[in-house]
Amino acid sequence: MTPITEVEGRRLALTNLEKVIHPATGTTKGEIVHYYAVMAEAILPHLKGRPVSFLRYPDGPDGQLFFTKNPPPGTPDWVRTAPVPRSEDPKARQVVIDDLPSLVWAANLVVEFHTPQWRADEPAVADRLVFDLDPGAPATIAECCEVAVWLRERLARDGLEAYAKTSGSKGLHLVVPVTPTPSEQVSAYAKSLAVEGEAELPKLVLHRMARSLRPGKVFVDHSQNAAAKTTATPYTLRARTEPAVSAPVTWEEVEEGRADGGLAFRLHDIASRLERYGDLFASVDDPGSAGRLP
Repeated sequence: MTPITEVEGRRLALTNLEKVIHPATGTTKGEIVHYYAVMAEAILPHLKGRPVSFLRYPDGPDGQLFFTKNPPPGTPDWVRTAPVPRSEDPKARQVVIDDLPSLVWAANLVVEFHTPQWRADEPAVADRLVFDLDPGAPATIAECCEVAVWLRERLARDGLEAYAKTSGSKGLHLVVPVTPTPSEQVSAYAKSLAVEGEAELPKLVLHRMARSLRPGKVFVDHSQNAAAKTTATPYTLRARTEPAVSAPVTWEEVEEGRADGGLAFRLHDIASRLERYGDLFASVDDPGSAGRLP
């Protein structure tokens, strides 16, 4: 019999809770749902108000992975959706995760959470800027840390404050709260800094995606500022062999990471980090922290 759980007055059917999703650690679907339930206070502020895209991996990272923006079949009528028109579907809608029941419902689907840099009530008007720092082997996250420190200092010269998190994969994400600005303008500014970084650090930084240029360098991916693009949400689990998390980190950790590259966090690491640091990304969604693009 499928277990039925009540979450803040909403009845949810939770399925296959004993199923192993992350084989390297034996992490089950039940542990994943529990993770999101107990981490709700940290992750919900970064999901609220933003249309969410799901990367689903119901059979684990070695099974079928599929990315969806449309509300999945069977989405309860109490889960909020918002209009997000697309050229191929002017009436398209996407899920918005605003509360604990919606979060637990989505967790039961086994998903990565991805969100744009804008909110559903102001499409294509960004309130944050993002850089995805992606190392090309033999470069590692250590080189990403080096680039992140350069970007932090460069952004500070323009009056902007950057916050760092692991991508949950190989690299780092830098997120910068900005006053609401059309995505097109944010994209242009982000690209200009990536180009500048390549000019200043030509042996380390690359602003183009070409695979042939990637070995040993860090690709500063500025493209996720485009209105149609999304980035892994802080605290989301990733579809990896181990239950890796896109985890906020301190700048001290980033600076130390230039030497040892030891920045990788998993599901069971996050509670203790929150207890120690609180939500290191709390200011990202605080309008008082937002800077104005030059």
